[in-house]
Amino acid sequence: MSRRRPGRRPASPAAPVPAADPAASDPAAPCPCGLPASYAACCARYHRGPSPAPTAEALMRSRYSAFAVRDREYLLRTWHPGTRPARLDLDPGTRWRRLEVLSTTGGSPFHTEGTVAFRAHCTERGRPGVLEEHSRFVRHEGAWVYLDALGAP
Repeated sequence: MSRRRPGRRPASPAAPVPAADPAASDPAAPCPCGLPASYAACCARYHRGPSPAPTAEALMRSRYSAFAVRDREYLLRTWHPGTRPARLDLDPGTRWRRLEVLSTTGGSPFHTEGTVAFRAHCTERGRPGVLEEHSRFVRHEGAWVYLDALGAP
């Protein structure tokens, strides 16, 4: 996730730091990705299971959920090796609140490339924020991975 709307910056570092999404400790909690299923029945199966996400949109939703539950390992594992950072620091002051998928292209089980445009709502140290991105996904060694951001939708 890469692009924030201007004027949406975190408050001072002295603000209380929110906990990770409740799904991180309660698999029966609603999935952070917004689909009508529990975290365990939705994105956790990709985070913890041997099965990869079957579509670019499913991968994008599972990566959003990984940000929400602070699953750094999954985020790195599903990032293309050519663009993956050496290290990923997740801001403990950011709480991901809601995901809107705006559009998709390609990305089905039969494609090798796909894009997902989305809007992710968050709270950064108590202040509302919005991230908009048009993400590009490709297949790498048979599995969908995040390649890069094309910019805002």
